[in-house]
Amino acid sequence: MSEPVSETVGKPVSETVSETGHGLFSDRPRSPWADVLRQFRSHGGAVAGVVILGLLVLAVVVGPFLWRLDPAFIAPKATDMFKMRNLAPSLAHPFGTDQLGRDQLARMLAGGRVSLAVGFVAMLISLFIGTTVGVLAGYVRWLDGPLMRLTDLFLALPLLPLLLVMVMLFRDALASVLGPEAGAFLLIVGAIGLTSWMQAARIVRGDVLALKEREFVLAARSIGTPPHLIVLHHILPNVISPIMVAATLGFASAIITESALSFLGLGFPPDFPTWGRLLFEGVEYMQADPNRVLFPGVAISLTVLSINYIGDGLRDALDPRLRRR
Repeated sequence: MSEPVSETVGKPVSETVSETGHGLFSDRPRSPWADVLRQFRSHGGAVAGVVILGLLVLAVVVGPFLWRLDPAFIAPKATDMFKMRNLAPSLAHPFGTDQLGRDQLARMLAGGRVSLAVGFVAMLISLFIGTTVGVLAGYVRWLDGPLMRLTDLFLALPLLPLLLVMVMLFRDALASVLGPEAGAFLLIVGAIGLTSWMQAARIVRGDVLALKEREFVLAARSIGTPPHLIVLHHILPNVISPIMVAATLGFASAIITESALSFLGLGFPPDFPTWGRLLFEGVEYMQADPNRVLFPGVAISLTVLSINYIGDGLRDALDPRLRRR
């Protein structure tokens, strides 16, 4: 409750404002990021996506420390292995076992770490290439034509057949140098990153073309600021919004692409689980044991859906026209 008028008339404005808690100068200027957070929190799907993705990440990171069964353990005796094969979900094995008696929950947790790591690293690679190409094409006029024609060329290439060819050509060579697991990881994240940067490049280029004609960029250029400093201090900070949105979409796309490669049997080695690999192995047993494809399929779907909702919320939150509403 504010003080009566008679008690505040004789006081200085600063005391009146501090005591009443409101007044002409009581509203402090809000940070733009506070408005972004407020707009993001108003997007129910984005908040739900953050919660679901956070739970999935927490499960695959902390889960192996709580569920200590080895995802690659196979009973040494043939009789014990046959007893452990294709068990239904139970307290001892909540997700059941596979055709070799390996615990499916342990393999889901281990596969989730690999799938999320592949999506994150591939997204960073594609985002770095796309941002670099987009900034150069938008800011350097004579590079615009060649770089955009290169982008159009990559967009015209069929993605999945190109990835299959890259995996078939380089898988054995990298495996002999780095080992099967590290070689497969480097090959898959590199292949996905090198074939998924085009959308980010076109988005960044469009924003840079508009930004380089703005008054603050022209003023920096007029006082002799070097081009690389203009890009670093004036261009890049103002294209963070589309880059963040492109990052979320690239993350989801990379997870789907890795799952597709593993589902086709051209991803990681058979003893190196990923969610896509678990789907590939469970197809043969789908009619007898639907859980073999249900659990990894739900994990992939929830991850991709939550990331897409987060990207949708970021796009709305970072749009200044929507924040003014």
